[in-house]
Amino acid sequence: MAISVSASATVPSLNRQSSTGFSPYYCSSNLSFSSSLPFQPIRLVNRSVSSRYRPLQVQAKKQTFKSFDDLLENSDKPVLVDFYATWCGPCQFMVPVLEEVSVTLKDKIRVVKIDTEKYPSIADKYRIQGLPTFIIFKDGKPFDRFEGALGVDQLIQRIETSLSVKQ
Repeated sequence: MAISVSASATVPSLNRQSSTGFSPYYCSSNLSFSSSLPFQPIRLVNRSVSSRYRPLQVQAKKQTFKSFDDLLENSDKPVLVDFYATWCGPCQFMVPVLEEVSVTLKDKIRVVKIDTEKYPSIADKYRIQGLPTFIIFKDGKPFDRFEGALGVDQLIQRIETSLSVKQ
């Protein structure tokens, strides 16, 4: 089916005292298709986003250590290590989850991400087979291990349960 589009749009000035009388965030368009599909004019309205849906702003600290073992042994709190790969969809899903968990549990745990493609020797050492894999280290040694993507609440509950049960 061939579709032909013709469009015209009115976009008023961003000046609030617009001479057109439209809100500065109103946009109207007249679109027509040569198909039989119904099409409605578009109205864009700038509404404030509640804080629940605003993106989480976290400043990640990129740090360098002599070795992974050095990081684990010198940490003053347990370390949650996320073994991931950039091509892994569930791993990408976990990025904002881990950022929020890092902020929420900042006094209880340290969150570290290890790219298994860049550091295959570390992945081999801890026998990483599925991604994402999470290992909680305490006193430089593996303490708990689990795989798969989790939501924020599920991950927080898993970490807190692990730390309280196995102490």
